[in-house]
Amino acid sequence: MDTSKPADFKLPEDCQNMREVRIGVDTTDRELMELLDRRFGYMRAAARIKTDRNVVRDEARKTEVIENARADAEKRDLPAGKIAQIWDDLVETSIAYELGEWDRLRG
Repeated sequence: MDTSKPADFKLPEDCQNMREVRIGVDTTDRELMELLDRRFGYMRAAARIKTDRNVVRDEARKTEVIENARADAEKRDLPAGKIAQIWDDLVETSIAYELGEWDRLRG
């Protein structure tokens, strides 16, 4: 993972102007993409490991992941309901990706 930051990157509490805020947001977005790349790597691993396509979708696990995100958001005083919606989209996208990978591997 590339964790390098621009020399003028500042944490939110240290920002003094909108240029610094935008640099922080853009840097954080790149870091999020790195983390999403890793997360989807785990979906590729799951597709490789699971021997039955029917177990790719696991509703109990989906609920657990979304509730974990909601609880974490609440602890951080973030908009938990919206974060849960984002995680629902993330998990659904991950399931679709994993199914595609499962099919590709067994073509």
